[in-house]
Amino acid sequence: MAVYLITGGARGIGAGIAQHLKAAGHTVIIADKEKVQLPGIRSIMCDVSDEAQVASLMTGIEAVEGRLDGLVCNAGYMVRKPIEGLTLDEWNGVLGTNLTSTFLLVRAGLAMLRAARGVVVTIASTRAHQSEPDTESYAASKGGLLALTHALAISLGPDIRVNCISPGWINSKSEALRHEDHVQHPVGRVGMVEDIAELTGYLLSGKSGFLTGSEIIADGGMTRKMIYEA
Repeated sequence: MAVYLITGGARGIGAGIAQHLKAAGHTVIIADKEKVQLPGIRSIMCDVSDEAQVASLMTGIEAVEGRLDGLVCNAGYMVRKPIEGLTLDEWNGVLGTNLTSTFLLVRAGLAMLRAARGVVVTIASTRAHQSEPDTESYAASKGGLLALTHALAISLGPDIRVNCISPGWINSKSEALRHEDHVQHPVGRVGMVEDIAELTGYLLSGKSGFLTGSEIIADGGMTRKMIYEA
């Protein structure tokens, strides 16, 4: 079976992807600033925005697992703050984790990915296309990740396929939701972590072999819904 690395895998969507791939019989490594215990999954503490730590991460995978078939670039966070109060350090921190990390990870893991004719899946967001107030750094990072995805696909094909998932509202914290939260979605519900995990598994597999440079928007149809305030 394949060897997969998931960044930001300690919780939420990343943990769901890791557990889904492990259940399918694959070898799974997660990289996160927090080390966690997930059964049968190797957890490595790593700040994926740090070049030296990413290099060490990939050297370790080569030494222990000996190969890398797929990379899921999921690490990310948001700073929600009016732009006049957003510091340059906060801006750089968000872009470093959400965007630059994918460049660092792909570059450091390139030899193993090429040898395996591997796959990269980036986890962007519908915020690459639409925004709420005070989310400039997050929106910029996700828009950049979408563009980086298709640039990598063109540069690295046909050896490596690179695709993007842009989730909408995913109940990644198992929060209690209102009826209104669900029914506003054209599919009738808020997204679940399993929705993104299964889609990631598909993109990592040979079943998606004709897809590269693509973005799949998984948002229950919300970005196609016209909304007018009364």
